[in-house]
Amino acid sequence: MKCPALTGISPDIIKELRNGHPRTLELQSTHNIITIANTVPGPDTHLFMTSIDMDDLGPGDSGICVYVLSVNITMKRIVEFVHGLHYEERERMSARVQVKYCAASVVKGVHHEGIVQPTEVEVLKSSCYHAG
Repeated sequence: MKCPALTGISPDIIKELRNGHPRTLELQSTHNIITIANTVPGPDTHLFMTSIDMDDLGPGDSGICVYVLSVNITMKRIVEFVHGLHYEERERMSARVQVKYCAASVVKGVHHEGIVQPTEVEVLKSSCYHAG
């Protein structure tokens, strides 16, 4: 299965998602915002999440697949005043995405076509069967 990848996610967040509860993440890294901006929420939309940095991501790396429940891209404007004479205005973009755990996964291949394109991975979903 081929899906977009969010990289550099905290291992604690991934562990919390494995417990099965939906979580909302606020992402500020440019490559993750680009990935989220191209994602349409829905029951068939998956993302791959891993704690590994984008530059180090390769075949055999592990992570999780999640369902995308909602997406929100926002721009925040920050104005700083210094001694009343000088002010600096900055903008900061962030993406909020609500996700729910789907399955453990392993990367089969990485597809990255440039800095303004989302990183996509070919993943193998791990299966876990319980007797009972």
